[in-house]
Amino acid sequence: MNVLKRCAFGIGIIGLATLSVQCKSDKKMDATTTQEAKDSVTIVKSDYGTTPKGEKIESYKLKNQNGMEVDIITFGGIITDLKVPNKDGVSENVVTGFTSLEQYMKPNPFFGALIGRFGNRIAKGKFTLDGKEYTLAINNAPNALHGGPEGFFRVVWKAEEAKSGEAAVLKLSYLSKDMEEGYPGNLKVLVTYTLTKNNELEVLYEATTDKKTVVNLTQHTYFNLSGDFSKTILDHELTLNADKIVPVDATLIPTGELQDVANTPFDFRKPKLIGKDIDAKDEQLIRGKGYDHCWVLNNPEKGKTVIATAYHPASGRVLEVTTDEPGIQFYSGNFLDGTLPMRNGGTYAHRTGFCLETQHYPDSPNQKNFPTTVLNPGENYKTKTTFKFSVKK
Repeated sequence: MNVLKRCAFGIGIIGLATLSVQCKSDKKMDATTTQEAKDSVTIVKSDYGTTPKGEKIESYKLKNQNGMEVDIITFGGIITDLKVPNKDGVSENVVTGFTSLEQYMKPNPFFGALIGRFGNRIAKGKFTLDGKEYTLAINNAPNALHGGPEGFFRVVWKAEEAKSGEAAVLKLSYLSKDMEEGYPGNLKVLVTYTLTKNNELEVLYEATTDKKTVVNLTQHTYFNLSGDFSKTILDHELTLNADKIVPVDATLIPTGELQDVANTPFDFRKPKLIGKDIDAKDEQLIRGKGYDHCWVLNNPEKGKTVIATAYHPASGRVLEVTTDEPGIQFYSGNFLDGTLPMRNGGTYAHRTGFCLETQHYPDSPNQKNFPTTVLNPGENYKTKTTFKFSVKK
């Protein structure tokens, strides 16, 4: 009888131990499942290529569970791919780009790149600070454009990745040395790309300097929300929350005035097809060969007010832009001319991509009435733009 009791007791102990192990295993599986559920975003690093100088270029894929993916390389901080779903849930690439580092290193119209030190044009490549004149390279005769021929779009950025359950973060840093491309001051730059679970791509720009300088950073991605780059962007509806534009002269330098958009082809305060007025006989359109102008934003809650919306009815894709910048350069891809290769064959033809470059106005260092782009030692340059994608059925 004692033997039977001892056996029964032993079996009971074994059963409890088994149950305990099973419970712990179940808890571990639950914790793993919970963690996977929390990790709504991922970030994956891979090799992208090597420059002729022997610099290794890396690619980072930021991805969420909604079908949005963003690929960024350390050469130029370039967004090489950006995939978002259409109204049927099919994710497609909606930005122009190439398939190799070699192609990005060849001359191209700044596809997907970070722009600095100064986005847009500076008249005759000259500006003055505290009585001293600085001379820049002329790369858009007769003016300087987008930081010069070796601007931020051609440098190798240092990358640091981070991830939480809510966002995938890629931090890119670069030290632009004193007098690089003619700009004064050692400028420390940090650009943070953040992909959220809500299909938002945030771009945070930060910079400090040890000498008085000018800074105007932006992002030069070309969008085509159809996902089909054999088609133009003229069938996209665009809304710009702006009452005025910055008119330009024959060399695309601001005249110094601000022009009302009312009763002009530049009025996008209500949704309008990009192609509706793009070929109108308007002096500003003729000078830009289409839209290539800076709009003066109505932005009462900077960073919260949607200042630009692009909608492609056929795919249902919607792009909303928020920023704390005073202006946005809308460029309708007027100089795409069929000479650059698309990823899957063919070439990028006239107006097959558009840009929404949030920024200060062009030539601000030479325009006293424009918001300043001067950065002093001890000051922190900080500005953020968010590109949010959704669908309308």
